[in-house]
Amino acid sequence: MPTIVHFEIPTDDVARSKKFYSELFGWTIEKFQGTDNNMPTDMEYYVITTTDGEGNKAIGGGMMKRQNPQHQGITNFIDVKSIEEQSAKVEKLGGKVTLQKTAVPGMGYFAVCLDTENNRFAIWETDSTAK
Repeated sequence: MPTIVHFEIPTDDVARSKKFYSELFGWTIEKFQGTDNNMPTDMEYYVITTTDGEGNKAIGGGMMKRQNPQHQGITNFIDVKSIEEQSAKVEKLGGKVTLQKTAVPGMGYFAVCLDTENNRFAIWETDSTAK
């Protein structure tokens, strides 16, 4: 069954957001140290590590500079087997795909969608051969 595997927080001020979430929840937030193949060189991305009440690693996330004024709210990424199949299903059920299948080289693909109530979410397909 598809489940949330990642979340992403857009921010206008990374330092302010890091301080807020670190102090509020105790999250560890560190700059992503991937290669140029994984991220555009002009894009800073921060990895968020969370733990559950017993200290076990929980769902991880990311933080990045807000890309545009519409880049609002936390986006949950839901793991699926096929971006193409799920994108078609989103539209069949009355939702919208607002960003078509996009590669994260060496990691997988994602697409951003809106549900029937205009809530944003993303679907994620893991694929280490993504280019």
